[in-house]
Amino acid sequence: MTRAIAFQGELGAYSHQACREARPDFDALPCRTFEDAIDAVRNAEADLAMLPVENSTYGRVADIHSLLPQSGLHIVDEAFVRVHINLLALPGATLPQITEAMSHTVLLGQCRKFLTEHGIQRITGADTAGSAKAVAEAGNPARAALASELAGDIYGLEVLARHIEDEGNNTTRFLIMSRQADMARRGDHGMITSFVFQVRNIPAALYKAMGGFATNGVNMTKLESYMVGGSFTATQFYADIEGHPEDPPVKLALDELGYFTDMLEILGTYPRDPRRV
Repeated sequence: MTRAIAFQGELGAYSHQACREARPDFDALPCRTFEDAIDAVRNAEADLAMLPVENSTYGRVADIHSLLPQSGLHIVDEAFVRVHINLLALPGATLPQITEAMSHTVLLGQCRKFLTEHGIQRITGADTAGSAKAVAEAGNPARAALASELAGDIYGLEVLARHIEDEGNNTTRFLIMSRQADMARRGDHGMITSFVFQVRNIPAALYKAMGGFATNGVNMTKLESYMVGGSFTATQFYADIEGHPEDPPVKLALDELGYFTDMLEILGTYPRDPRRV
């Protein structure tokens, strides 16, 4: 029986590329929204969901951190995708012909140097692969798309220029989500544990809550805050740490964290991707 992995976007999106690289034996299931991708797993239409959480150039992906605690899913892996941006056009078109380039606004911002150098006007599209699809359907040889080579292959476009992004290390981190947690695995490069928490309403609560990680030698690789329910007084924190909850230092640190929190939820424990460095 073929298994499926859900992602947000059109076929050819960078999330689709992540699915192919991380789970090549799974069928990719495109979804309209992140919520739809999560629901596809909850409803057993897919076995896994591939969700982007942060980009090395533009920071965290909006809404994802607030969706994770309510998803009912568990993080079972992470994946890193090098975001190479390519100028895609109709077959036979040449670079001097291109006057417009369509893509998601984030990608347009990541190729300013190239677009300015060639006098190409930026056109905002809904997403990257959707822009490639729109260019293919419009049939205008003067309009190109900024997207992955995978999108070009899917929609019959040719690559006029490869890897035109301004930043040489542009990378997106994805989380792979499942209905079942997998706490038994141990990765060759260590483990990552992700969790969310809310601190108690006491003085210096966050400072005290973090103390257990320092005293027990647990490395925290990420700590981000965001409001809950639109309230300026209710702040939730998302954190990644190195290690497994069953490791004695991690267990002690989480026990101490629990004393200073009103809510603590582990979202997943999963192997550390070697490309994290």
